[in-house]
Amino acid sequence: MCYVARVSRSIHVRLDDAAEAALAVMRGDGINDSEAVRTALTEAAGRRRSRAAIAEEVRNLAGSTEDREEMRAVREQLAELAPPIDA
Repeated sequence: MCYVARVSRSIHVRLDDAAEAALAVMRGDGINDSEAVRTALTEAAGRRRSRAAIAEEVRNLAGSTEDREEMRAVREQLAELAPPIDA
């Protein structure tokens, strides 16, 4: 049987005023500094992955003639349903 030990990595950071205020909010929720940093890093990485996935989907849609044609057709249908604009 083989056991793998997980070794924690320690980092040191200098906080600016905004980061210090954010840390204070998390401390107010009863989270210690280490857990706050781990949570913030995990959440930030998740947001970056989400933005990257959305950007990739936008590139795919923009490159698809079929999708662009479908979007054009939907815009035309919506324009027909919209009430007239009085000038």
